[in-house]
Amino acid sequence: MDYPIFANHAHVSPAHIRPGGTVEKLKELMADCGIAKAVCFAPFVERLREMGDEQNQNRWLANEIAGDNSLVGFGTVDFTRDDLREQTEEVAALGLRGIKIHPAAQEISIVGEKAFAVYEAAQRLGLFLSFHTGIHWHRIKDYQPILFDEVAWHFPKLRFSMEHIGGYHFFREALAVICNNRDEPFQVYAGWTSIQNPADGLPGAWSLTDDELRTVIRQTGNDRSIFGLDFPFRNAATIQADIARIVGLEIPEEAKTAILGGTLAALLGVEI
Repeated sequence: MDYPIFANHAHVSPAHIRPGGTVEKLKELMADCGIAKAVCFAPFVERLREMGDEQNQNRWLANEIAGDNSLVGFGTVDFTRDDLREQTEEVAALGLRGIKIHPAAQEISIVGEKAFAVYEAAQRLGLFLSFHTGIHWHRIKDYQPILFDEVAWHFPKLRFSMEHIGGYHFFREALAVICNNRDEPFQVYAGWTSIQNPADGLPGAWSLTDDELRTVIRQTGNDRSIFGLDFPFRNAATIQADIARIVGLEIPEEAKTAILGGTLAALLGVEI
């Protein structure tokens, strides 16, 4: 059976920031992996500044993908500034469909005042949020996955994905949040991103077993999971292996179709 693939979670950057992470390189990977469409994230401003680049990251992305129907853009916000609602409003005004937030890398509390300002605006504007979940070398108190239940509680119309589903260390916490928020229309989605296990059989930071992935479907249903690339940190071979793993799992065909694009397309109003 053929599965039209619409994937989440591709980080793109200008060539001088990361030569292997450009829009052109993403398109090459999509062709190699049989991916019809993908969500790409604007770079984080911290990475631009490290290279002396002060341009607006969201305007850059909107311009970079303009007219390309195979790519859907998500913005990022600069949490060091106070105009967070205005930044979120600009993301929507540029035609970007969501926001990527990496609480550990951006060193914010997911239940802090600044984060709540973004959630309020995103909920009002109908933007989808993709959060990194899992350890990432910052104070765990700020981004412990169980706290996403507070996000869902305070913003009942905000839709978001928990990318990596908490990873090896926090899988059950992430699953608990997804299962706890079970009322329709659904808010919280499992991001099946970087799911491949290491070749030596020992778990890595993002490793999830087949039984854990099947449990996500068993406990949350066929349409609460979204496949992600984690481009450019994963190459075509590993992404092809991720796709093959999903196709080979003992889960309903409806779940495979939903994971590989159906759920994301419905959430963002995109045809694949």
